[in-house]
Amino acid sequence: MWTFVGAIVVLVLGFIFYGRFIERFFGADDSRPTPAIKQADGVDFAPMATWKVFTIQFLNIAGLGPIFGAILGAMYGPMAYVWIVLGCIFMGATHDYFSGMLSIRHGGASIPEIVGKYLGPGFQNFLRVFTLLLLIFVGVAFVSGPAGLLANLTGGGLRIWLYVIFAYYLIATLLPINKIIGKIYPLFGAALIIMALAIAGAMLWGGLSGTLLMPELSAASFANWHHHPTENILFPMMFIVISCGALSGFHSTQAPMMARTIKKESYGRYVFYGAMVAEGIVAIIWATAAMTFFGGAEGLNTTMQMDGHNPAWVVNEISVAWLGSVGAIFAIIGVIACPITTGDTAFRSARLTIADVFKYDQSTIKKRLIISLPLFAVGFILSQLEFTTIWKYLGLSNQILAVVVLWTGAMYLAKVNKAHWYLSLPAAFMTVVCITYLMVAPLKNGGLAMEAQLGTVIGLLSGLMALGLFIFRTRRIAMKAQAVFVKVDDIK
Repeated sequence: MWTFVGAIVVLVLGFIFYGRFIERFFGADDSRPTPAIKQADGVDFAPMATWKVFTIQFLNIAGLGPIFGAILGAMYGPMAYVWIVLGCIFMGATHDYFSGMLSIRHGGASIPEIVGKYLGPGFQNFLRVFTLLLLIFVGVAFVSGPAGLLANLTGGGLRIWLYVIFAYYLIATLLPINKIIGKIYPLFGAALIIMALAIAGAMLWGGLSGTLLMPELSAASFANWHHHPTENILFPMMFIVISCGALSGFHSTQAPMMARTIKKESYGRYVFYGAMVAEGIVAIIWATAAMTFFGGAEGLNTTMQMDGHNPAWVVNEISVAWLGSVGAIFAIIGVIACPITTGDTAFRSARLTIADVFKYDQSTIKKRLIISLPLFAVGFILSQLEFTTIWKYLGLSNQILAVVVLWTGAMYLAKVNKAHWYLSLPAAFMTVVCITYLMVAPLKNGGLAMEAQLGTVIGLLSGLMALGLFIFRTRRIAMKAQAVFVKVDDIK
């Protein structure tokens, strides 16, 4: 129980102290007008109350990520606590803050446009395509799952529910952000938070009364508890499985949407850094709940691997057992409504990304339809694929995007003559994670199935090379800037 409580306390302290440090280090300045004020159009650029922006951002980045990912990550054992807490404070929340604030500083620009400015046109063009594909796959993944669950619950056809959800997606994507998203998403965001707090309360009550035994982080727990440890290596697999709650590149695709609604730069810490910390807390709660409910990581592995259950079943079982009929309602909201609300904002972000690339005005519904209809046509075709086929590629794609965004933030810091280590070191670490995963993961999961030790060495060398190249490039930039300064001084 004390590991659980301690993890949440550390996350809160991380928001208060490290979050404030990152805000001051970045240089948030309320004297600068934000895009919501300067470029207001009533459609995508529309100032909203900060609490609304926070809850929408939280729901956009969360959905089922910190629930399903945390449950799958808990199969590796209590080591999940270390990655969620440290990853969230020093990587994930910092990544989210910089992606959001850089978008604010660049007029609400989408992340590929920001990457292009700091890493060059090559990265920009790559990320335009990569981000668009990721957003479509996220939207499809978060329509296929809920549609299947609704079909099972109602006895209706899967295709009918796909039509219904896609129709809602289209409406939510086309309408101004403050019409649907700004009105109902805060309610779903609140429901997700209440659900997590209720589960946390049930665990604490059980732990204090002695009816529940919660996992503790100890020397013995620093091991891989996964049922198939040879295929699911602790490093790097756990760092890919647990993305939402620790570090997720998908968040950078959502941040510009909220960057267009924030009234002041100082609110960025609450919206971007704060929403990520809240997601980390949700991940800690569900990782703990999964291990506690099934008697530890071993029991969870038996349930998931040998009995063939999935995270949605785990959520339902825990919610109903600990919260009764009320828990069943929140479980339905959690596994159906929340992923739908993540999916539609993924499609909305895809529309904005395309509009930014082609500088295509989005002030009228007709112009928004021109981009949206082809997107949904592609999404509907992809929704016919197996859910597992879509889902297994999202984790790695997610973290590759996070790597690019971290390097982008580090380059921004270098160009404004600030210490880049707060982002370049996390970027180098995640480069190691992603390359190692590509080397050692099974072929069915997109890897090369290489021997673990060799794959890890290749990953480490790749991370060091990336950091070395980055330092070399930043020094050249500094030398050029110094040369320009000297010439100007000579002219004077």
